[in-house]
Amino acid sequence: MKTICLYFEIHQPNHLKRYRFFDIGTDHYYYDDYENERSITDTAQRSYLPALRTMLEMTQTYGKYFRVAFSVSGVVLELLEQYAPEVIDLLQQLNDTGCVEFLAEPYSHGLSSLGNADSFVEETKRQARKMKELFGHTPRVLRNSSLIYSDEIGEMAAEMGFKGMLAEGAKHILGWKSPHYVYHCALNPRLSLLLRDYKLSDDISLRFSDRSWSEYPLMADRYVKWIADLPKGEDVVNIFMELCALGIYQPLSSNILEFLRALPAVAMQNDIVFSTPSEVIAKNKAVAPMEMQYPVSWNDEERDTSCWLGNGMQREAFNKLYDEKIVGRILACRDRRIKQDWDRLQASDNLRFMTTKAMSVHMYRSIYDSPYDAFTNYMNILGDFLKRVRDMFSEDVENDELNSLYTQIANMDVELNSKENEISRLRARLEKYEPKKAAPEAQPAETPEPKATETKPKKRATGSAASKAKKK
Repeated sequence: MKTICLYFEIHQPNHLKRYRFFDIGTDHYYYDDYENERSITDTAQRSYLPALRTMLEMTQTYGKYFRVAFSVSGVVLELLEQYAPEVIDLLQQLNDTGCVEFLAEPYSHGLSSLGNADSFVEETKRQARKMKELFGHTPRVLRNSSLIYSDEIGEMAAEMGFKGMLAEGAKHILGWKSPHYVYHCALNPRLSLLLRDYKLSDDISLRFSDRSWSEYPLMADRYVKWIADLPKGEDVVNIFMELCALGIYQPLSSNILEFLRALPAVAMQNDIVFSTPSEVIAKNKAVAPMEMQYPVSWNDEERDTSCWLGNGMQREAFNKLYDEKIVGRILACRDRRIKQDWDRLQASDNLRFMTTKAMSVHMYRSIYDSPYDAFTNYMNILGDFLKRVRDMFSEDVENDELNSLYTQIANMDVELNSKENEISRLRARLEKYEPKKAAPEAQPAETPEPKATETKPKKRATGSAASKAKKK
């Protein structure tokens, strides 16, 4: 039976403010709060809220037949908590239906998987803990920023304990193979891979409202028929996209939400089901390894990392950001502001604003007039941030000492987590036995006890008073 695995990414960058060279060392706040509030509330109103409400209605209409997955970056969670908490409320309502799976991803939505393995592991585990805190479930499937994947990244994911990972079904990687099977990591077969069908995904996220497209207007019955007509055995159809495709890239006036709402009914008529990534992995055995020696992503026609690392400016910023000495100091520190700035400066959008590639669609550059403007502003901010990091530790401190300190901190975190798990287990056992003990105590007494004021007990003679009583 064919299954649709529907997944949405939720991420927005923290917009940086204009930061001059002479601000270095004097101004440690880097963000445009007005633009951050404006952009996240606008995105929430035009896309996130109507799309999530539609999906909530779909779960009420179709029950657990309709399934969907989300991954939410840590940096966008901070923006939503501050400016649009109703989005988080809707995600929690969807979670309560039992029809949703939340995936892990790097907290910063950055490129740490390409720059520093320790940072990648630390922030991925931190985002997974945030998912557990908000939605009550620890993610079992990993989705890297912009679906960046390689064999080495897959091996790191497997060592972290993830059962599966999402990746791009790029044509130059697949060759004659189909993305409609479950594969596994070439370096560790324990990690299953779900490959995005970029054509069916982009038909919705990029082409749906394009009047020059030969398939316009796209109807749900025709779209589902394309899936139903896939060759026998090609049963897994992974449709991955950004949530803002529903309302931003494809405006609500295009009836994109009506199309989404109609999909389950038409799929049901064609014996096609919906599944979450974990369910797909559990039900389908991997058919073969999928080798990806070089990083692949879902961005641009090349499906590689050139949109972030394609020119000298981007590589210089990347190398300074992930300098080994800097990362070691950040991981070892406990300064909340440093950690928060580190997450926000890592976001891949900051490097994408510097791209000089010719784009087939309009390239949004935030406040910047050009890639060179984006590079200059970012490097000024990064210069101030790196100075603050260096000031935390003496230059004499070697990497070995920092690594030792970071290892101690990591071991403490592991110990605290194990103790929290043990406390939760003991509390569950206590709750299991408490009702049995409380039952007999709850029975009412047959006769009420006399009040203390009704009978006054005689006082015992003590000391000299007792001796006088004996003589009489």
